[in-house]
Amino acid sequence: MAGEYEVEFVERTDREARFLVRGITPAFANGIRRAMVADVPTFSVDTVRVIENSSVMFDEQIGLRLGLVPLTTDLGDFEVGDEVTLSIDVEGPETAYSGDLVTSDDYVQPADENVPIIDLKDGQRLEVEADAVLDRGREHAKHQGGVAVGYRHLQQVEVVGDKGEFEDEEPHILRGVIEDDGELILTDEFGNDLTNRYPGKELEVTDVENAFVFHVETDGSFTVDELTLRAVESIRDRADELREAVQL
Repeated sequence: MAGEYEVEFVERTDREARFLVRGITPAFANGIRRAMVADVPTFSVDTVRVIENSSVMFDEQIGLRLGLVPLTTDLGDFEVGDEVTLSIDVEGPETAYSGDLVTSDDYVQPADENVPIIDLKDGQRLEVEADAVLDRGREHAKHQGGVAVGYRHLQQVEVVGDKGEFEDEEPHILRGVIEDDGELILTDEFGNDLTNRYPGKELEVTDVENAFVFHVETDGSFTVDELTLRAVESIRDRADELREAVQL
């Protein structure tokens, strides 16, 4: 992001991050959240062809479990509606894991190899072919790459005085991120209780205008960076489509 927007990461890994965005309205913040959940397409198993299933689970249950396995997604090489074939062939006694899935395209792989699918006993076998399709979360929840996406106002804490000598120190709980004299601080660092960080102090807590802290967790289909950028791009594309339609 550039221009009047400011982005600062508070904590960051490939799959989970908290970051602050300044200079956006509440409506735009909610638009980013909704785009992360509903607009960024991911691959997910959609059709299953069972060759052999002598396990204790019905074919439909196996299909459901395969549909819930997150798959890596490279949107640079695929379009919505594209399909990739995966297969699995495991014989007991053995546990079939997501890592046993064999893909026809190296760009689409299980995001985690240790997702259990079925525990097979001696003599049991699971052989399945499956088609994974690229689609959006608004069509089905299994296509949501952002499994936990939320935001809240950045809150500013200011010390305005000392508590009275005989005033009770009651908990003052805040969760997320606060700003103190320009410094961003995770509330986890002081147990989410402001009285631990500012003992004996009178505080004033206010929302910082047009500043929002996002907490984003992905299922591994994308990194947090990729998911966020794709979400913003989808908003821009829809805005461009609306502008073109209005000009006709």
